[in-house]
Amino acid sequence: MVEYPPRLPPPPFWRTRYYDQDVKARPDRADIPVADVLYAMAQPARTTQQPDGLWRHWVWIERRGRWLRVVIETDRETVHNAFWDRGFKP
Repeated sequence: MVEYPPRLPPPPFWRTRYYDQDVKARPDRADIPVADVLYAMAQPARTTQQPDGLWRHWVWIERRGRWLRVVIETDRETVHNAFWDRGFKP
């Protein structure tokens, strides 16, 4: 049986296999630039921890006029998910 690593290394950043294969394959998320994900990780407007230990980071992307939510693993450096958050209220 083949063991897959729990996360994939940079470039562009540490990420889960789920993010790399499923999230980026979705048409509504494939257009999220790497730079915006890195910005959300480095300078979030708001950060909260989920009950399961994952971290949510929100950042306002001016050119899109939308909030981007990036979900990060408990190690605080591995991206698990990223999407345009329509319901976020700062």
